Amino acid sequence: MGQLTFLEAIRTEIRVRHYSYQTEKSYLYWNRYFIRHCNIRHGADITPALIEQFLCFLAVDCEVSASTQKQALCAIVFACRHVLKIEPNELQFPYAKAPKRIPQVLSNEEAKLIISNLSGYHYLIGAILFGSGLRLKEALKLRVKDIDLTTKSIFVYRGKGQKDRVCMLPNGLIDVLKSQMKQVKKLHEADLSDGFGLASLPISLIRKYRSNASKFHWQYLFPASRRCMHPSDNYVCRHHIHPTAFSRALRQATTNCGIDKRVTAHTFRHSFATSLLLKGHDIRTIQELLGHSDVKTTEIYTHVIGGHHTGVISPLDSL
Repeated sequence: MGQLTFLEAIRTEIRVRHYSYQTEKSYLYWNRYFIRHCNIRHGADITPALIEQFLCFLAVDCEVSASTQKQALCAIVFACRHVLKIEPNELQFPYAKAPKRIPQVLSNEEAKLIISNLSGYHYLIGAILFGSGLRLKEALKLRVKDIDLTTKSIFVYRGKGQKDRVCMLPNGLIDVLKSQMKQVKKLHEADLSDGFGLASLPISLIRKYRSNASKFHWQYLFPASRRCMHPSDNYVCRHHIHPTAFSRALRQATTNCGIDKRVTAHTFRHSFATSLLLKGHDIRTIQELLGHSDVKTTEIYTHVIGGHHTGVISPLDSL
């Protein structure tokens, strides 16, 4: 099995299981890296010892993090198990344990100050992240049909773990969202007049929903400035803006505010959960809004708020 054929077989197995496009790119990257580094000519040449050698190279020479090391291992094991039909039972390389960290959070005043320094698309994205607790990719993947202004709800489809959920829509964003939808409609009408107008759909869905893909309600709420070729189905469409565009704007806004914290898009999500917890909301409700499968994941925010919010008084303060 040649290198190209092997990688194509991995791509096929990934798409059969409906993994995300990001997972597909990641798994192909690591298997390509593994093949080139170990100079593998045929799938039969792959052995547990060779996999261990590659993982040791990543950990010792490249000094990658535990999560990166684990991702590389999962990608190679996937290829062995589902493409080469080899069960890597003899693999002696252990999974690296990632450290458990307490997330960085912002106060309500800090979050509002940063959001007020954003403009255009970026202002609305930041407000949705902090006001509804969405992940950045979930916010960017929102389509016009996912916003219900009547019930004040945001529907998140195929979020992390392929799970759907309903999130709250802040009252203060209704007018801004109406204005954004008008801009999207104007851009969509221009695309239609140019002979385009198809929305970017998940892999192979264009064959089923092509008649609806040009409808306004399928368009992304935050469309990209230029049309592009769909990476899998090869048709011209308009995708959503790239995550790095918002990240750059967020870094600049944080610098302008003079806030000395490491602020990322996910910091808004952490701040959303912490703010609800401080207001006395039930942790199960917060778990449902965030889309966590296990309440233990949500419980990390009880450590963020500190003991003084649970009634514990420092011995120094009692003197």
